[in-house]
Amino acid sequence: MTGGAPDVDAFEHERSRLVALAYRITGSRTEADDVVQDAWLRWDGADRSVIERPAAWLTTVTSRLALDRLRSAQHRREAYVGPWLPEPTTSVATPDELAERAESLTIGFLAVLERLGPVERVVFLLADVFAVPFDEIATVVDKTPEACRQVASRARRRIREARPRFAPTDEEAWAVTAAFLTAAQQGDLDALVDLLADDAVAVSDGGADVHAARRPVVAARIPRFLVNLTRRLTADDEVIPVAVNGQPALAIRRHGRTTMAVVVAVADGQVQRVWSILNPDKLARLDAELGPT
Repeated sequence: MTGGAPDVDAFEHERSRLVALAYRITGSRTEADDVVQDAWLRWDGADRSVIERPAAWLTTVTSRLALDRLRSAQHRREAYVGPWLPEPTTSVATPDELAERAESLTIGFLAVLERLGPVERVVFLLADVFAVPFDEIATVVDKTPEACRQVASRARRRIREARPRFAPTDEEAWAVTAAFLTAAQQGDLDALVDLLADDAVAVSDGGADVHAARRPVVAARIPRFLVNLTRRLTADDEVIPVAVNGQPALAIRRHGRTTMAVVVAVADGQVQRVWSILNPDKLARLDAELGPT
């Protein structure tokens, strides 16, 4: 084992990319941070003199650790009460990363990844999002490079079938989102209908302990659903516009604690998807990112 500032610098240079990778694999910022901390411990205990390419070594180790976490979480997700959505976050990617990998960070894309098995998910993300060569991916999942190519091909087909339309978080997306959420707060059903796409869907994740819709809500029922949701707000609630997973969102905070995050996907000037995360366990990290009020 070797030590010193250069070794720390080599790891820190890769840290943000490793967190971004682990988050996309696990769907949890909390798990991603734990995975990267475990990767650091492996790095700190390794003989770095024999590691020719630190970035590749760290990618392999982080992917394996994240895959183990994902496998152990499978049963919990299958038994989850209501729809499962990833933990919302404001700080997984750098601006450059958002430009290159913005779609793979969105709530909708991460939710689609739940259709894949753990190995499929890891192979797809490494190959298609992080451009890792198949011979390196093979060492992560203990398969041959050719088998990994086949896994990636199958995963691409499954993702393509359910891939949501994506639009960057630009001024129009924020304007549409602001108008939409204002209409919800004011109970303006007509305005909500005008802003909704015909095939819009709203999904709520409250887990076992918080009341939320147990099934996706389709377009015709979304206006009333959102009005009822916003009626939960009180004078003690602070509504904070914030970019969550690279998309327009509102964080609802009460006495310094986030109680709900509402994330909106906009395409062609209309709201395509609305995701409401109310599970307090999933909002804890967002609380830390937003800081005290």
